[in-house]
Amino acid sequence: MTSESLQPQGAPARRTVVAAVGAAGLAVALTACGSDDTSSSGSATTQNGSAANGSGGDGAGSSGAVLAKTADIPEGGGKIFAKEGVVVTQPVKGQFKAFSSKCTHQGCAVSGIAGGVISCPCHHSEFSTADGSVRKGPATQPLPARNISVSGDEIKLA
Repeated sequence: MTSESLQPQGAPARRTVVAAVGAAGLAVALTACGSDDTSSSGSATTQNGSAANGSGGDGAGSSGAVLAKTADIPEGGGKIFAKEGVVVTQPVKGQFKAFSSKCTHQGCAVSGIAGGVISCPCHHSEFSTADGSVRKGPATQPLPARNISVSGDEIKLA
């Protein structure tokens, strides 16, 4: 007599349960690693209130959270907010942009901003601080823009 013949009638076989759990675990692992070159567009709001780069974003962070003071974001550079999953830049004086900090190549967190470029440490992709576009691959999709608002000297995640 096998262990499967001792199961209550209508219950799934042990092999079926083990296979389903394994498949679910694989799906979670693949999702957590990110996908290659995901496409998403977003928008950032400049200090004067005009929108840039479409709409949407990756949804990380809390609505209305103050990220920084405008003086904290260097002109021609930016700052990475790892907890919120966002990069805020000031490509030209008084114009603030925001992008996801998740590289579109394989989902690594970007780690540096210098010379008008946001860089990813994993495979060395580079993105423009002005519009999130790819400056150097292997990434082929831009960083998705994020919604921010600038009121007075505060930059908030919208």
